Amino acid sequence: MEARYFSKKVVEWYQQNKRSLPWRNTKDPYKIWLSEIILQQTRVSQGLPYYQNFVREFPNVHTLASASEQKVLRLWQGLGYYTRARNLHQTAKEVSTKHKGVFPSSFEELKKLPGIGEYTAAAIASISFGEAVAVVDGNVFRVLARVFGIAKPINSPEGKKHFSSLANQLLDKKQPATFNQAVMEFGALHCTPKNPQCSTCSFNAACIAFKNNLQAVLPHKLASKKSKRRYFYYIVIRKGNSFLMNLRKDNDIWKGLYDFYLIEKSRLVKTEDLLDNDLFLKKLKPVLSNVSTSGLYKHLLSHQNIQAKFITLELAKNPVATPANLKFYSLKKVGELPKPVLISRFLSDFRLL
Repeated sequence: MEARYFSKKVVEWYQQNKRSLPWRNTKDPYKIWLSEIILQQTRVSQGLPYYQNFVREFPNVHTLASASEQKVLRLWQGLGYYTRARNLHQTAKEVSTKHKGVFPSSFEELKKLPGIGEYTAAAIASISFGEAVAVVDGNVFRVLARVFGIAKPINSPEGKKHFSSLANQLLDKKQPATFNQAVMEFGALHCTPKNPQCSTCSFNAACIAFKNNLQAVLPHKLASKKSKRRYFYYIVIRKGNSFLMNLRKDNDIWKGLYDFYLIEKSRLVKTEDLLDNDLFLKKLKPVLSNVSTSGLYKHLLSHQNIQAKFITLELAKNPVATPANLKFYSLKKVGELPKPVLISRFLSDFRLL
């Protein structure tokens, strides 16, 4: 298939079927960058309200740069992959200070910013500045793999290089922004992972996957590593309407977010065993007024399967001492702190927030 034919057809489809989205009505690199970071690993329907909240709260890169990390993480809460939020904040600071609020205008310079890889750099460079560089995301991988019958794994170095080269060959150099958005939208709405609309597809006469019934096997991806199972026991220490909270600082999941006192085990254990064997919890026994244990919560991350229980300890009076990383917060303040979704689920289920 000729590149000109492919680009013509996909752009025609886009002009007739594209969704009306706020970041499509601007070339502002700040808003394009913001939308692309939010939409990584996130569906448009889920990411749209986050985008709107961020633009309302931080209308430009300077306001985002000057915000506290806690405020940024609180606004990000629920999107997951919190490294994105921290990189977002760091990039805003760098653009605000080092670049005086002006985003670099080239693909190569954009890649030097924290958290901006080839995909995001290509999106900003092409949409905001008209640079002829192709975007290659999950949607683009799927469309090209099926239409051109490419079996190379999309998550292998060889595969990524091949798809990037092909995308740049197909790119309409005169309208790179429209072409890039067209291919991504075509993959998101038409050439979907499951049940693609092959019978009405502009490419079904030439599509290798359609002609050979390969839609279910393309694109090909190397198997990811096995998910790690972790057992979390959250100790919800409560005194009236105040809760003991912990700011996570280790290089583990949810860094910078607040959760409860955590005991991690390699298997399921009894509540009594936890209370009897943890030095801090043993010291709380004299001031305990009530103990209750939740059911099992399951929380899936990209490579982790978390099984969690919440053990609520109600105190008759304040403990003599608590670990340095723990601090009591009012229920109102707990609501304002950035928290993992797992913690928010518990608080909501027990009508605490």
